[in-house]
Order: sequence, then structure tokens, then C-alpha cells
Amino acid sequence: MKPTLRRSRATVLTGAATLAALTAGVVGAVTATADAPANAPVAAAAPAPAAAPAPVSAPATDTQQTTHLSQAAALKAAQAALDAATKAGQHVSVAVVDRDGNTLVTLRGDGAGPQSYSSAQEKAYTAVSWNAATSVLSGRLAQTPNLKDIPGTLFLAGGVPVDAKNAPIAGIGVAGAPSGDLDESFAAAGAAVLTH
Repeated sequence: MKPTLRRSRATVLTGAATLAALTAGVVGAVTATADAPANAPVAAAAPAPAAAPAPVSAPATDTQQTTHLSQAAALKAAQAALDAATKAGQHVSVAVVDRDGNTLVTLRGDGAGPQSYSSAQEKAYTAVSWNAATSVLSGRLAQTPNLKDIPGTLFLAGGVPVDAKNAPIAGIGVAGAPSGDLDESFAAAGAAVLTH
């Protein structure tokens, strides 16, 4: 029984010594703070984290809603245009751009020439920018020849716009066939699948 009692007393004494040391440390810290001169610099507390700014809500009169062609619809249109060209034995590239002229999809058919890729994008961009087929727009160059100087445009037949709610939402451009009329008929085939 005595060995157990000694262990218990030793545990109690060790715990009491630890508590006394902690108490002395706290009292010493409080005393050191209390003894500091009045003009001594005080350590600044850590600044509170800044609150996130509240979102600003614009009035409805300052906003405008737009309609956009989905990625799936753009791919469907591009594939339909490429399929029409392949069926006709033509090697073309097809591009679909959104209302802002950003490319959504570009497909380069087997055997399409290297120039057809960028030409298809430029035709699509031109068609959506003016909301008109590029074959129509090429006729306007006689009246205003400097239209062709606008970067990223190509006033050759082969681009058609896609509309929704009486506004352009995309352009489809095809390039690589021997004539712009063929390119444009393939682009129109791509646009046609979006109306069903």
C-alpha cells in the first residue's frame, strides 16, 4: 500500500509544482506590465481582418441582357457546315464566333488549305459584326473601300450571321471551297440546324 501512496504523493507534488510555476509566470507578466513606465510603447494588437467590400448592384436601367449561342449549338452548327462541305466533296474549315467575335468552335476538315482556318474565322467575325452575309457585305466595298482595313475582317462570301430575338448572336464562316458561293452555302447549312 505504501508504494501506491508514494506515487500518488509524487504526482500531487509534481502537479502542485507545475501549477506554482505557471502562476508565478502569470503574476510576473502582470507585474512587469504594471511596472512599465506610462510613456513606454505598448505593442499594438493585430489589426482585425478587413471586411470584404459589399457587391455593388447596378440599377436595372444601366444593364442590358443579351442572348448567347451555347457551346453545344455552336458545335452542332459547325459540324453541319463541315458535313455539307464533305458531302459536296469540298475541303474546308468552319468557324463559329459569338456576338463579340470570340471563337467558339473551329473545325478544319481533312485536306483543307492552311489559309482556310483563319479565313473562316474572319468571315464569321465579319458576318456577326455587321449582321449580314459576307457576300452582301463584299458589295459594300465599292461604296466604302476602307471597310476592308478593319482588323480581323474578310469581305469575301462565306460568312453568315445567326440571329435570336432580332439581334445577331453568332457568325458562321466557311473557307476553302473554290468559290465563296459554295463556302456561304455550307455556312448557311450550319445556321439552318439552329432554326429547328
